[in-house]
Amino acid sequence: MLSEKVIIKNPTGLHLRPAGLFCKTAMQFECKILIEKKSRTKEVSANAKSVLSVLGACIKNGDEVTIICDGEDEEAALHVMVQIVEDGLGE
Repeated sequence: MLSEKVIIKNPTGLHLRPAGLFCKTAMQFECKILIEKKSRTKEVSANAKSVLSVLGACIKNGDEVTIICDGEDEEAALHVMVQIVEDGLGE
C-alpha cells in the first residue's frame, strides 16, 4: 500500500468534470484507489473509481487529500493519480 498527500488546485474543486476525469484515470488500474480528506470534524474516504463517491467527498480548492493505492500496480497508479491532480485535472 502506497499513499501520497496532494493539494487540490482546481478553482472549483472536484466538481463533475474533474471528478469524472479523476475516476476515468483511476479505472485504468487494477489496484484499489482511495482518496481521503480530513477536516476538523471528520475524515472522508472515497472510492476513486466511483464518480458519486468522489463527488460525495465534497473536495474543494485548497483541500489536502491523500491518495491511497493498494494492489498489483499501486506504484504506477499512485504516480499517475498524483500527477493528474497536480496538473489541475484538465482545468
